[in-house]
Amino acid sequence: MQGWEFWCVAVLVALIVGFSKGGWSAIGNLSVPLLSLTVDPLTAAGLLLPVYLISDGFGLWAYRHSYDRRVLAIMIPAGLLGIAAGWAIIPWINANLSGGGRIITGLVGAIGIIFAIYMLTGHGRTGPARKPKVIPGLFWGSLAGFTSYISHAGAPPYQTFVQPLRLDRLSYAGTTTILFAIINLAKLGPYWMTGQVNLGSLETAAYLLVPAVVGVYVGKKTVGMVSEATFYKVITWALLIVGFELLGKALLGIDPILGLIRVVIGH
Repeated sequence: MQGWEFWCVAVLVALIVGFSKGGWSAIGNLSVPLLSLTVDPLTAAGLLLPVYLISDGFGLWAYRHSYDRRVLAIMIPAGLLGIAAGWAIIPWINANLSGGGRIITGLVGAIGIIFAIYMLTGHGRTGPARKPKVIPGLFWGSLAGFTSYISHAGAPPYQTFVQPLRLDRLSYAGTTTILFAIINLAKLGPYWMTGQVNLGSLETAAYLLVPAVVGVYVGKKTVGMVSEATFYKVITWALLIVGFELLGKALLGIDPILGLIRVVIGH
């Protein structure tokens, strides 16, 4: 049985997972780094997958009428391809975490930072909305599936493709929820076969379902209450924060955000 420190962090992370499924998708990228305060990242990813799946169910119901069909038609097969690629190379990543793992982590972080700065400086949100094109969608969708498989961090590549389309906030949230619900379900088999999900992790995840469901409800209510401009601004800032966290871990071998949290809580 895990100690109280684990459960304090795990409950907070479950709320974040649910909140992300309620519409604030980028915030979900903080889940694995935060839980890695108490367990290793691969274990954290395995523990959280069942929580994501249950949260996905509630998110699918909440956004069953709000989504973009063309974006899903492009990104779902691409995301599944990315999962297959992640599954194929995970043994190599496990054996070379200080090399290959850091390269992947740094790439995801750099993409998040560059795109967040691009959006915060006023680009991509002015002028006419772009139409979803197949080739870019296949590229970013595959990368989203790949990074989601490794650490549930598929939002930065996904947002790089989708945010310039300027979907309304409900369609954006619904499209995100449906895509990652399918991606997460597709990860269950590979996670089980590699041992990241097992009977022990399922038991632990069962205790986290209530805060996750609460998070979905609060996230859905919050998204409906704020303006579209505020919605995108919050997502972009969350993406920037996660990007620096991942890049710091890749380049310096430290977790800037988590290190600050450890200082605050006295560890």
